[in-house]
Amino acid sequence: MTPAVSKAVDEVRAAFPDAAIRVREEPDGGAVVLVEDVDPGAQYKQRSTWIGFRITFQYPYSDVYPHFVRGDLTRVDGAPLGEAMTSTTFEDRPAVQISRRSNRLNPATDTAVIKLHKVLTWLRSR
Repeated sequence: MTPAVSKAVDEVRAAFPDAAIRVREEPDGGAVVLVEDVDPGAQYKQRSTWIGFRITFQYPYSDVYPHFVRGDLTRVDGAPLGEAMTSTTFEDRPAVQISRRSNRLNPATDTAVIKLHKVLTWLRSR
C-alpha cells in the first residue's frame, strides 16, 4: 500500500474500533476495504451489513467511490432501494452498489473515513 492508502486504512480502523475490518492490498498500491457488521438503518430488513470500497493508489487525489453493501439489502416497507443503488457483485460477493461520487473532491479534507461516514449517513436517511 502507498503511505496515503495505509493511513486511510488506519483512519477507518480507528473510526470503527468494534468492527471487523478486512483489507486486501492491491499490487498497484491501493487497497480493498471491508467493514463488517454495520447498521444500515431501521428502514432495512437486514439490520447488519458489510460495507466495502476500494482506495486506489491515486488516493488522496482520487475519490473513494463507489461503496458496496450486502446484495440482499431490502427495505422494510417493500419499496425499491431507489436511486444510486444497483445490484452487482463486489469481491465475489453479491452486492448493492451505492453511487455517491464526490463532485468537488478536496484531497485535504475528503478522506476515505469521512466519505464512509457520509455514505452511511446517506444510506440511513433514505
